[in-house]
Amino acid sequence: MNSLNSHSPWSSQRSARAVANECLTTYPPQWTPAMLRASGTKVFFAPRTTAPILPFLGRAFLLGVALLGIAQAAFAEQPSLDAATQPSTVDAPLPVYRARFERTRPVIAIVGENSGTELSDFAIPYGVLVRAGVAEVITVATQPGVLHMRPALQVQPDASIAEFDARFPQGADYVIVPAVVKFNDPTLLAWVKAQGTKGGMVVSICDGAAVVAGTGLMDGHRATAHWASAKNRRRLFPSVKWIDNIRYVADRQIISTAGISAALPTSIALVEAIAGRERAASLARELGVSDWGTAHDTAQFRPRLGVNLRALIAVTYTNGWFRSTEMIGLPIADGVDEIALAVTADGYSRTGRSLLHALSASSAPVRSRSGLMIVPDTRTDGRPMDRELPPLEAYPSAESFVKTIDGIHRLYGRTTAYGVALNFEYPLIPKRSLANEALAQ
Repeated sequence: MNSLNSHSPWSSQRSARAVANECLTTYPPQWTPAMLRASGTKVFFAPRTTAPILPFLGRAFLLGVALLGIAQAAFAEQPSLDAATQPSTVDAPLPVYRARFERTRPVIAIVGENSGTELSDFAIPYGVLVRAGVAEVITVATQPGVLHMRPALQVQPDASIAEFDARFPQGADYVIVPAVVKFNDPTLLAWVKAQGTKGGMVVSICDGAAVVAGTGLMDGHRATAHWASAKNRRRLFPSVKWIDNIRYVADRQIISTAGISAALPTSIALVEAIAGRERAASLARELGVSDWGTAHDTAQFRPRLGVNLRALIAVTYTNGWFRSTEMIGLPIADGVDEIALAVTADGYSRTGRSLLHALSASSAPVRSRSGLMIVPDTRTDGRPMDRELPPLEAYPSAESFVKTIDGIHRLYGRTTAYGVALNFEYPLIPKRSLANEALAQ
């Protein structure tokens, strides 16, 4: 189970702490060096890769600086538009699908950038839309080869963008854009813009909004994204009408979502737009989703002293500074639930204390329940994992958020579990005994 591909991004030759520093945010330093820079307050932090050489007093000093800077961020003024003050069309259902080019069903492209694409943003829409059976869903990469997901796993896409264009020269009906590390990648920007120009609906998941905004397609449109990128989004893309307190928003040809967990209800809303309320409701019951509306409270996730600040600091800084990083293995086999796998791998790899590897009996790609091709991880040094989780059980996919947060709570404690929930933008505060208490909406 612990054999491995030399090209894996989780090779032991790569600094585990450097990888862990990517686990909280999928964006490069010039975008959001840490999710907690939500207010744009200038704070100087040492990179997590320097942790092994920082003496204790140095770490304590940096922790004090972090606390001061994040406290300032927590109380900084953030000009924003609230969904409640916007026209009623903001929280309206997504536009109903209109068939084009004599297609019997829509073509949906889920695009990733090879060097780093957010795992749950990518896998959740794929799993939901394929299970719905209402569209032709194709995973696409900017270049040939595997997609290195962040913060964990690898995926073999169905096609490169060149191959997709050769097959569908008229473009996709929907293009789903997850958050990526290189949000300003010229190839990705040009392709997404071209798809929008051809008339396709462009759907950004979480901070995939940075890609869509970078194309200019969002200019003059209402849009939303992850709570932590709000200040930087408004600074970098002032022509977009950024809205808070909404799970997803559709404005003409552009659909955008809040943070990671919003991918699930938004995907069900897309099913409703394509195939109607009855099909969406049936699928929602299967997945364990009771509500896929737009209601959302962004404020509960922002840094607040005495509420969630300790949890956010833990998963961003102190866990990595003061704790060793565990390599956790998770056995997978054909038929694995790609939604549950993505959320589990995403969550454990966002703790600042662990990185999750997908393990298989061979190096051959594993086909998920809905057909996503997952490339197993291995370690080049031949060492076993520090810990191995049991194979995922069968349960409604939506439960994976609570189950993952609960598992992290049991393993690493309430503070770390809460930090992961905040990072997922998932409204759950772990109890001191169990992670099973949802926030009042």
